[in-house]
Amino acid sequence: MERDFFEGIDINEIKTPAFIVSEEAVIRNCEILDSVQRRTGCKILLALKAFSMFSLFPLMRKYLHGVCASSPHEARLGRDEFRREVHSHAAAFSRHDFDELLEFSDHIVFNSLSQYDLFKDDVIRNKGRVAFGLRVNPGHSEAPVPMYDPCAPRSRLGITKEFLKEIPEGISGIHFHALCETSAEALARTARAFEENFSAFLPGLEWLNFGGGHHITKPGYNIELLCSVVSRFMDKYNLMLYLEPGEAAALNAGILVSTVLDIVHNEIDIAILDTSAAAHMCDVLEMPFRPDAAGAGAPGEFAHTYRLAGVSCLSGDVIGDYSFPAPLSAGSKIIFFDMAHYTMVKTNTFNGIRLPSIGLYSREKGLTYIREPGYEDFKGRL
Repeated sequence: MERDFFEGIDINEIKTPAFIVSEEAVIRNCEILDSVQRRTGCKILLALKAFSMFSLFPLMRKYLHGVCASSPHEARLGRDEFRREVHSHAAAFSRHDFDELLEFSDHIVFNSLSQYDLFKDDVIRNKGRVAFGLRVNPGHSEAPVPMYDPCAPRSRLGITKEFLKEIPEGISGIHFHALCETSAEALARTARAFEENFSAFLPGLEWLNFGGGHHITKPGYNIELLCSVVSRFMDKYNLMLYLEPGEAAALNAGILVSTVLDIVHNEIDIAILDTSAAAHMCDVLEMPFRPDAAGAGAPGEFAHTYRLAGVSCLSGDVIGDYSFPAPLSAGSKIIFFDMAHYTMVKTNTFNGIRLPSIGLYSREKGLTYIREPGYEDFKGRL
């Protein structure tokens, strides 16, 4: 499916490394998300931590109600460029960051009661202008990887049930975020755990936020069940419900195009690329996972097997082992799929490696380069 969105693009003319995002793919994702909004009356926000390509915000704000931010910089980007609702949450706020968030945010969610106590006077002064909430921990794990599990043992994220005795003054909603690339079935189980632990606090509140991690636009996702869970909470507790997926908005919407620089051999043929897992594809090492590559299969599936590796000095800068029907050589182009989310937002300039260009592609308008980073981007960060 993803490959269809890039039909007609001339890969050989792309200056690598480059992230290329399909406008049609983003529209497709937004239309699916909007269908959930129209069926249930909930509001869906774009999680900027996953996808912050603001050149697409004018398109995306036609469908989505706003953004959720994890920092003043994200909140300001949402206010300046998305121009709809801005919801902000972080594990903790400094005084300086909180003052900035008050300027840019419509909702601010506290991760702990001690943070609420610290900023209680601000909550009271700004009640009515900003909606304030508390993040709770449902105590139910569904995330597939411990590193991405907000409900893991000893998690710092969210107030657990034994500490919440009442809703403090000025708080109008509750937020939980417990999922990561998970299904509607996982949400249903998490929602039951949340309701068992926190339903006593919902009457009288104005809103509830189910957080992110919903793979709504993934083929096979059970949208019927999602809508059922959302509608039940909205009807039963008479409140507005928010979802804040990030990955779902950009799922299968982008590619990373790279060029083979050299082939070396050490027990296996190793193709060194002009990209880097450590600098450009951080989730490959953090998650970890092996992204699909165009025309490639598992090791040994086709005649020529290679380890695809990055250009940095990090020994573990390895993307994965792949096989190809034809041999690779210096100058061969490699296309990695599903590279729109958690890529551009995580890139770094380790080793001074050039950041990838960012391009937008549509079948009607062709390829437009949005940004071509250079030396000043490296120097300016130091």
